[in-house]
Amino acid sequence: MEECILPVKDTGLRGVDVASSKICDVQGKEGKLVYRGFLIEDLAQNASFEEVCFLLLYERLPKKQELEDFSQSLKLKRKVPENIFSFLKTLPFDMNPMDVLQATTPLLLQNDPGVGKPEIENVLFSAENIIAGIATITAAWDRIRNKKKVILPDNDLNHAANFLYMLNGEKPDDEMIRFFDTSLVLHAEHSFNASTFTARQVASTRAHIYAAISAAIGSLSGALHGGANVRVMEMLKEIGSVEKIDAYINDILNSGGLIMGLGHAVYQTDDPRAIIIAPMSKRMGQIANQPLWYELSWKLEKKGKAAFKAKKQREIFSNVDFYSASLFYAMGIATDLFSPIFAVSRVSGWAAHVIEEQFAMTAPKPTLYRPGAEYVGNYCGPDECVYTDMDDR
Repeated sequence: MEECILPVKDTGLRGVDVASSKICDVQGKEGKLVYRGFLIEDLAQNASFEEVCFLLLYERLPKKQELEDFSQSLKLKRKVPENIFSFLKTLPFDMNPMDVLQATTPLLLQNDPGVGKPEIENVLFSAENIIAGIATITAAWDRIRNKKKVILPDNDLNHAANFLYMLNGEKPDDEMIRFFDTSLVLHAEHSFNASTFTARQVASTRAHIYAAISAAIGSLSGALHGGANVRVMEMLKEIGSVEKIDAYINDILNSGGLIMGLGHAVYQTDDPRAIIIAPMSKRMGQIANQPLWYELSWKLEKKGKAAFKAKKQREIFSNVDFYSASLFYAMGIATDLFSPIFAVSRVSGWAAHVIEEQFAMTAPKPTLYRPGAEYVGNYCGPDECVYTDMDDR
């Protein structure tokens, strides 16, 4: 068969608005991230993850009693059906945690009596069930694959603290809880990224929310999306010492490679989430007696930006993955859990988008996503192909 190079139109849908949304605004030029009107800096400093979940799902900040009720509802939904643990124990222990999470998430619908029913109250119940359940599944799988006893939820702990407790079997200190809770807030939502678009596309078919979230997890599992901070950590380990940074940068730029964690599809300045996470990474490294990873990240960022500008005559900026990798690693979290933890947070944003897609669109749109494609021909040339029998080919 002759090689056929096809022109590509609208690569990645960049710059193409496909829907209206009230959920999130990513202002790339200004480096601003807004959840339902609130700057991410304000939410990271003042709001808990539960408060942000409520904001995303219910379109406003909760009052005190509303937040208490919502948090209690999440706590009650942390207890997943026992057969989910039984299912997890049948899986090969070397399975990728993201594949496990995608396969197991639909099983959460067992304790959801309203699944598939069209009323918004049922979908909100489902959203809470998934937000709580995904955290339990992620922690339980890490225990099971390491041949440890599953830790049951502790309803005296908030969402962030309980996850770390279920993961490690020890109640974390207040500083670690605050850092992890803030990281969940920072990763909760980011407009029409790949996984969110996937969730909305599935939701547009009127599939139930469990199907939409499972599809989003599959999208997030890709190395260019949720797997980016894994590659950042692998890069830091490959460099290994501050003395090797210059050589690594030269090798990457000369070979046309990428410095993982630098560059973003939208931001034209430093990712505001990276600015917030960086000092947390530094402090967590000090607490864990692992200062190297932050030090490597900080110096790699400075030197990498300067070298990129000198070679390419344009600037490059850090994204959220650049420092979240060293933060999670200093917390003692396994590298291949970075992407599932991303899902533990982003599920709140996915759920909000599913609800908006099915119930609260701000402008008329078709009920089903169905983009077109420009057909550019085939190996037969401009004419239609003529079918030939097998023996004549």
